[in-house]
Amino acid sequence: MRNLQMPGRSSARAQQAMAATSHPLATQAALAMMKAGGNAIDAAIAAAAVQAVVEPQSTGIGGDCFAIISKGGSDDLIALNASGRAPQAATIEAFRTAGIDGDIPLHNVHAISMPGAVAGWCRLIKDHGTLSLSEVLAPAIHYAENGYAVEDRVSFDWANSVPALSWDPAARAHFLKDGAPYKAGDVHDQNALAGTLRTICDAGHDGFYRGPVAEAMVAHLQGLGGLHTLSDFAEVKADYVTPISTIYRGYQVHELPPNNQGITALMMLNMLSGYDVASWPELSGDRFHMELEAGRLAYRDRNAFLGELPDGDGTVSALLNPARAAVQRAEIDMARRMTHLPEIALDLGDTVYISVVDADRNAVSFINSVFHSFGSGAYCPQSGVLFQNRGASFRMDPDHPNALAPGKRPMHTIMPGMLTKGGKAVMPFGVMGGDYQPFGQTHFLMGLLDYGRSPQEALDAPRVFFDGEEVLVEDGIPPETVASLQAKGHQTRPAHEPLGGGQAIWIDWDNGTLTGGSDPRKDGLALGY
Repeated sequence: MRNLQMPGRSSARAQQAMAATSHPLATQAALAMMKAGGNAIDAAIAAAAVQAVVEPQSTGIGGDCFAIISKGGSDDLIALNASGRAPQAATIEAFRTAGIDGDIPLHNVHAISMPGAVAGWCRLIKDHGTLSLSEVLAPAIHYAENGYAVEDRVSFDWANSVPALSWDPAARAHFLKDGAPYKAGDVHDQNALAGTLRTICDAGHDGFYRGPVAEAMVAHLQGLGGLHTLSDFAEVKADYVTPISTIYRGYQVHELPPNNQGITALMMLNMLSGYDVASWPELSGDRFHMELEAGRLAYRDRNAFLGELPDGDGTVSALLNPARAAVQRAEIDMARRMTHLPEIALDLGDTVYISVVDADRNAVSFINSVFHSFGSGAYCPQSGVLFQNRGASFRMDPDHPNALAPGKRPMHTIMPGMLTKGGKAVMPFGVMGGDYQPFGQTHFLMGLLDYGRSPQEALDAPRVFFDGEEVLVEDGIPPETVASLQAKGHQTRPAHEPLGGGQAIWIDWDNGTLTGGSDPRKDGLALGY
């Protein structure tokens, strides 16, 4: 049990149903869906749609989504990949002609891959929901038309995003007030987005990817110099895929396969499973050193091997081979930071993650994103769509697994997780934050399974993360721990922003209860009934 004399909050506990999101209005919308007869799938998409309105820096219908679903608490999981592809005209040669020969710029029309989120929402509602699209999207339409009060973390991100919102005049006009960001407590509306959401209610998938909405989006993107066509939009679809997994402390941890980066967390867990993690004090230098070194090894493999892989490719099985984890553990020196690894510059990014469990124990792990804060910064005023910049993840090296190619999906950072044991779903969970997500999921699972923390306590726990040669350190890390890391060769500096965010709901099958947590680094909360 947490120390009730210290700052923080208790885990949410309930018997029937629960939702955990990064925004209060989204959590309320999810609960309202379930109280109205919807299931966890309806609730998760209702929450995601609300967040597309009220957390525009992190998500939207111009982005992508992934989901892992347990029907009735079964460990026979359903996984959906609703990430968009590069336009058919997007070749390395075309980008070089446009002046791009190294990293693809974040705030540039050529960073925009096709938006897959709406395809994912429509497919999940059709295949697994119980309510109509009109019912599920109604709360989002309400806030888009009537406005919403900007929350504190949203305002923090908005204040740091003025450059991203300044290159496209349409985005500047909609998301800035006389060139300034919206502040906490300001009211912002998204009337054009409300109209597009109503079109999706009426016409479903084709209401977004064909017809006037698609025509407006293509016209705007082409006006910015983009290679996107109506045919590219018409071909967008969401695909069911087979989850991948590993065992950690007796639980099976499930992730999406590549092009998703979820395997990176599984590689970290495979390495850490060879240590008695709980023998190190939770906030000790030894614990964080091992976490950092395992992460650096896993991210080395992520950057070398991940992308949209061919069918039958053996990369996943090779990376998850226990023998590989043993070899990687042998590289780690508990006394010193490794110096033979590449120094990887990483980005935190912005995302929304949603965890929902309903009364029938349908469990949904859902994530939706426009990648970096306000995505590409390109905004279509007719449709109200802010476009992601996920295409910036592509490599311009034709021999790399993540090389840019027509119709290809880029390597993706957003990764919903699911924990199962004994044939049942135990916990939908996820951690936001761009490149931080595999590291953050691992940190959270260590707190939960190695140190016996509740979901809320494990999410509250202070974090570190590496970025190139430096280790970013949150305020809650004790000074003696920082000194220990420095003595091991880590160059530390204070984190300039919170490291990620997350949500989780634990299903206690014996007691028939749900226990949820929501990260204090965001504005949201977990609630149940």
